[in-house]
Amino acid sequence: MEQSAVLETMGETLAGKRDIPHRVFVNKSVTLENIKCYGFDMDYTLAIYKSPEYEGLGFEMLRDRLVSIGYPHELLRYSYDPNFPTRGLLYDSTYGNLLKVDAHGNILVCSHGFIYLTGGEIQEYYPNRFIQRDDTERFYILNTLFNLSETYLYACLVDFFTSSTRYQNCSQGFKHGDLFMSFKSMFQDVRDAMNYLHDTGSLKERTLKNLEKYVIRDPRIPELLSRIKNVAKVFLATNSDYNYTEAIMKYLLDSPSGSKNPRKSWRSYFDLVVVDTRKPLFFAEGTVLRQVDTNTGKLRIGTYTGDLQHGTVYSGGSSDIICDLLDVRGKEILYVGDHIFGDILKSKKRQGWKTFLVVPELAKELQVWTEKFSMFEELRQLDIYLAELHKHLDSGIVSGPDIGLIHSKIKKMTYTMDLCYGKMGSLLRYGSIKTLFASQLLRYADLYAASCLNLLHYPITYLFRAPSVLMPHESAVSPQHSQELPISNLSPNHTLRITSLQVGKLSFTRLL
Repeated sequence: MEQSAVLETMGETLAGKRDIPHRVFVNKSVTLENIKCYGFDMDYTLAIYKSPEYEGLGFEMLRDRLVSIGYPHELLRYSYDPNFPTRGLLYDSTYGNLLKVDAHGNILVCSHGFIYLTGGEIQEYYPNRFIQRDDTERFYILNTLFNLSETYLYACLVDFFTSSTRYQNCSQGFKHGDLFMSFKSMFQDVRDAMNYLHDTGSLKERTLKNLEKYVIRDPRIPELLSRIKNVAKVFLATNSDYNYTEAIMKYLLDSPSGSKNPRKSWRSYFDLVVVDTRKPLFFAEGTVLRQVDTNTGKLRIGTYTGDLQHGTVYSGGSSDIICDLLDVRGKEILYVGDHIFGDILKSKKRQGWKTFLVVPELAKELQVWTEKFSMFEELRQLDIYLAELHKHLDSGIVSGPDIGLIHSKIKKMTYTMDLCYGKMGSLLRYGSIKTLFASQLLRYADLYAASCLNLLHYPITYLFRAPSVLMPHESAVSPQHSQELPISNLSPNHTLRITSLQVGKLSFTRLL
């Protein structure tokens, strides 16, 4: 068989094994053969919580906490709606609005409670439909999967107080007699309630009482970790405390009694386990590194300064300490996590680690993208048509073409497409515009996938190669349709010819 036919057959075989939902997507090239250490977060990375059951539990506990501190009992009629919240929204603590923005702070979607604001209404709140998103005192970004229940609760609170006849609506809150409930104080109450659930351990306690209901137990997790540990070091770094980590990881990894596999402790899958990491602080100065007494779950006094002890669990520390204990540096580490800021952005900016972002919503995003691709293609054609109308205009033209109808069609198509993802739309885009979350994903995540288990579909020496992207001035130059490049690692007399074929708006490339 000719070499080109062999390559084509291999490509078809691999594509068959790695259908789209099982693929790892590449922003920046990563050679797994060069990775000497893999790090994993726990929550929503190895331990995937069942949706919407887990978000529903979080919402109910938050809602009940607010009622217990004095909020109206009528709030109890609200129940969690998984179709409303989207990760990556911003809460405006001045006006109580939920905002979806792009990387520059331009507002794409805005809701007040469950009411979606029109362009004119948005303009009244935010001149130029723009915010200074680095104003963290005012705008709080709801970036984690744990924030979904919180996001929905903000909308419920605004909806309740807006529709209640007992309260007078004001621009920055609600008034009832001498009482003024500002959106800022409401925000602080919800934040305090969330901290209360975590600090008291009440959410974790409810989770552990019914692990089968809230946590997915996937038999492929031990398979993935064992496979990696054969060729590289592996560590676990989680913000959770030891007792919760022990219970979750035991549920996910320990061989059940009576199984054919030999009894194996969950800690044996890792070279190093660190709890209470307090990410993102972990990637900066960190905290004191202490040993955990695994019999009692309590911390041993004093700072640990010795060498790595296998089977020992540590608390706190920093990413620098991890590197020293495991004798690895920077780009030799691939860190896998779900938190775009706490896991990915900070580990990339401060340590230069290779990064793998777990995006569970990607399964839904891919499904809608596949089913509704014709809508995006129609939107793209409208954008192209709009550009073509202006393409050949020169400086002598006084007035441009009438584009009002085209803009109207683009807005309608964008809104219709966004609703296919949910009531607050896609995590990653608004029509042809990328969201803030998508921009951060592209910038800081070398790799991303719906699950870390997608790594099982690739060899451990795999080269994840990022596609080359031309800058606008480079793409303006028309390339030659065919060029011959000698490739040294093929047969001596073989020349690789790259042939491009243009069919309508689509371009195809074939290697011969």
